[in-house]
Formats: sequence, structure tokens, C-alpha cells
Amino acid sequence: MVAIFVAIVLWIPNSAVVAGPAAFVYWGLGFITCLIPGAIVTGQLGLMFPSIYVWTTKAFGKFVGFLGGFCAWWPGILVIISGSYAVVIFIQSLGRLYNLQLLPDSDSGSQGLVIILLITISFLLSILRFRLTQNLVNMIFLTYGSVIVLIGVAGLAWLMTGHHSYTDFSFQKGQWGPNISNFTFYGTVILALLGIEVPLNMGVEIKDARSITRYLLWGSVVVMVAYLIVTFGVMIAVPAKHQTNPSALVEAIQQGFAGPLGKILATVANVFLIGFFVFVCAVYNYSYARLLFVSGLDRRLPIAISKINANKVPWIAVLAQSALAALLTAFIFILPNVVANSMYQILLAAATIFWSMSMVFLFIDVITIRRKFRAVFARTRLAPDWIFTFCSIVGIVANGAGIVVIFTNPWTSSLHKKEWDFWMVGITIVALIVAVVVFFIGQQAIRKGMSDEELIAEVTR
Repeated sequence: MVAIFVAIVLWIPNSAVVAGPAAFVYWGLGFITCLIPGAIVTGQLGLMFPSIYVWTTKAFGKFVGFLGGFCAWWPGILVIISGSYAVVIFIQSLGRLYNLQLLPDSDSGSQGLVIILLITISFLLSILRFRLTQNLVNMIFLTYGSVIVLIGVAGLAWLMTGHHSYTDFSFQKGQWGPNISNFTFYGTVILALLGIEVPLNMGVEIKDARSITRYLLWGSVVVMVAYLIVTFGVMIAVPAKHQTNPSALVEAIQQGFAGPLGKILATVANVFLIGFFVFVCAVYNYSYARLLFVSGLDRRLPIAISKINANKVPWIAVLAQSALAALLTAFIFILPNVVANSMYQILLAAATIFWSMSMVFLFIDVITIRRKFRAVFARTRLAPDWIFTFCSIVGIVANGAGIVVIFTNPWTSSLHKKEWDFWMVGITIVALIVAVVVFFIGQQAIRKGMSDEELIAEVTR
């Protein structure tokens, strides 16, 4: 559970996007207003019912539950593509270490084909026996941790060898205060801390309820420490003009350990990061497929979506997700006249909008469920009622602010604000229309009179 939590939430390229001393202020704000309240509320809801789809359905009924589940599911599609694109970025970074041009930005078609290949690999990994896939993810988790530690040590090594920090941390000259020029960092920080509820998509597969609170506690600690370590290492050892690029993670290691050792460690780190993002796409794929699986069992989607294979994995749901991600990739990266070079930021920002919307559902759910299921809530209560009320207010405001920041502050300088808003509004509206249409198509496809036993027999056949 901790490994899944870290794979979903700990997206360390975000550490390279937030720059300057104010980044630490924004990380602190994100921990206090998003991560910690979200963990508290998720822990309470997870002890009562599995997954945000079930929480919202219990609180507001089937249509709103489906909409809440969709807002939680749709970012998974976008992040599968973004994770695959992160592999492209680190392949490019590996090429630069050896003065090679690998998958250049001018060749978006080749990038798109590589991304589709990676999505296919994530599909194949996701339909294997879950224990086998998770063992592989656990190993990648350890290599990912070693890269994080290496980036922090690189920052220390840079200072210990007599170099000055590339970032001015003095309170007189350092830019510690949040202001209009760096407020976009808050949206990035919110994105970096979203996804804490995703492991509970697999809630029915959890054997010990204590693992819910444990993964939230230890996962949150690991995420907070890791983001601070990576931000420190990048700011210390990487020139300011390079800090906002994900490849700054590898550059920090190369700079900190100068000479042949730096190049060797940077190469190893690059390979580890490529491996991590290959597997993280599989984690997103099998985690989010569970939302489609549950929606099929609940007759909100056609029953076929819940079909499982011999490995007890909902392979139709994984296939549907992978096909949709591949089609979007083809449209974005292969078809002409599309700004593919900005799509990494566009997809992550669009994912943040929906993820934040799903978190708003989560914070409202806990208040409504507390009132509607008093006995169950009292039996599993983690904290006094006022804590949940306070967390809900803070969480709703924080995620709402994160959405506003995305619209007011583009994440890329290659797009004008009107172009940025066009993509954000367009993706949001199209996705919501798709959600409503899919819901009513699913309604028409429901087989009246089929018992739960007959349904389960059909999807497991």
C-alpha cells in the first residue's frame, strides 16, 4: 500500500518545477492544506467504505457518485500519458549525457509512438497476477528511493566541495515570500500531493483494515521528506535557468558528483527514473481500472467492463483505459498542428483540475456520510468531529484555489494565456460531457432483473 501510494503521489519531476526559496513555503502550505487534511479524511472514509466512487454514491446517490468517480478516474488516463511522456524526457536526458539526440522535440511523431508502446507495456503488466506486478513495483520503489537520496547527497556534495549554492537562501535577497509571480507553484504543489485516495480503489482487496491508516501515515511522511530532499538538491546544484526542467533531477547528480563519477551516477539515475515511470504507468492502469470494475458491478457501466481474467484482474477495464490513452496520444503527438511540446504541462494541469474536483467531492463526502451513517462513523471514528469539519473546509478551499491558479497562471511559457485557457476549458468540458453520456449509455445497457449472483458469475466466467 505504501509503495502504491508513493508511486501515485510522489512525482519528483514536480520538485524541479517549483524553484526558489519560496518553493519550501509552498511545500509547507501544500502539506498543511492538502496532504494532511486529505490523509485524515481518506483514512476515515476508507475504514467505512472502499473507494471514492462508493463514498460519493453513499453520500449523494448514483449519478453524483458516478460523476465523483469519473472525476477521480479521468486524471488516471491523463497521467498514464504524462508518465509515459516523462520516460521520453528522461530518454532525452540520457542522450544529452552522451551528446546524442534521442527523441528530439521536433519529432513529436516518434515521441507519440514511444508513448503508445509504453502504454501497451503498462497494459501487459497490469493484467498479470497482481502479486507478481506488485513485487516488481516494490523493487522499482527501492531504486526510486535511491535516486531521491542521491539527489539530496549531490546537493550536499556540491557545497562540501567548495561551491556556492545556485539558489540564494538569504532572507535579505532570497525570494522566500509567495507573490503573484510564483503563485503558480501552489497549483503544482497541489498536483504533487494528489492521489492519496487512489490505493483505496483496491479497497475490497485489503485484508487488514489497519493497513489503511498505516499507508496514509507512512506514505505521507515519505512523500513530504522526499519532496523536500529533491527540491533542496536541485536548488543547490543546478543553475537557476535549468531548475524548472524535469531533467534537472539528473543534472543535480552530475553536477554534485563532478567528473566521471558524476556521469556514471547520472546515467544510473536516468535509467532508474525511466524504469520507475514505465512501472508507474502500470500502477495507474491497474489502480484506476478498479473504478471501472466497480462501476460495472454496480450497473453504472456495461457489465462487460467488469470481466476478469484467470489472474483475477479486470482486464477489459485495463484494456479500455489503455486504448483510450493510446487514442489521445495519437491525437496529441502524431496528428499535425498540435503543440505536442507543451502537452506534458497541459495534461498534468488538466489532470490536476479533475483530481482537485474529486478531492472536493471527498471532503464533502465525509461531512454527509457522518450524518447519514452515524453508527458506522462512530464505530470507526479516527478523530473528533470538529477535526473532520476543519479538514473539509481547508481541503475544499485549498483544492479550489489550486484549480483557480491553474486557469490564471499557465504552466508553460510556450502558450499564451488564451491558448492555455482554451486547452483547460476544452479538456474539462469534453471530459464532463463524456462522463454524462457514458453514464446514460450505461443506464441503457443495464440488464434489468439480473441478480448479484448472476452478475458475478458472468464477469468471472
